[in-house]
Amino acid sequence: MSRYRGPRLRVVRRLGNLPGLTRKSPRRDYPPGQHGQARKKRSEYATRLEEKQKLRFNYGITERQLLRYVRKARRTGGSTGQALLQMLEMRLDNTVFRMGMAPTIPAARQLVNHGHVTVNGRVVSIPSYQCRPGEEVAVRDRDRSRNLVENNLQFPGLANVPSHLEFDKSKLTGKVNSVIEREWIALEINELLVVEYYSRKG
Repeated sequence: MSRYRGPRLRVVRRLGNLPGLTRKSPRRDYPPGQHGQARKKRSEYATRLEEKQKLRFNYGITERQLLRYVRKARRTGGSTGQALLQMLEMRLDNTVFRMGMAPTIPAARQLVNHGHVTVNGRVVSIPSYQCRPGEEVAVRDRDRSRNLVENNLQFPGLANVPSHLEFDKSKLTGKVNSVIEREWIALEINELLVVEYYSRKG
């Protein structure tokens, strides 16, 4: 299943607010399609599937990538759901977004892909790179990169930089201080339902 490139507001209408996917909010508050306004009883499977889809669309990952993260989270010990969310939040593209360098996660992924971001002074162009506490994430020291990020900083996607990160707007450098706490995750989600979805699939 490839990465979603269709209309983003359609997904937001179906799944609810996804802060990483788009800054726009839909004009209609019911799901899209001919039967969007019909009240229908949702099965347990549909509820679990919806929570899983929220993760996929918000963080812009494929089904295969998400399954890999779930398997990795199971091996960590402790809460699988929390470990899964922390792994997704500590991705480089999401870290760039949460620092305010890009308005959405897809925009942050593009910044990383195009070599505008450095980690500990070295250019890293892999959006799925896992940021670790103590690492410095900065804008590459060239005019094009700095101009792009300075423009983005005027319209940040989220108002606050989470407590595990710090970002200096004048120097365009940030630091990862720790792993993100659960309460700082902006996406409204029940991660236990995602874990249940995959445990029932085997």
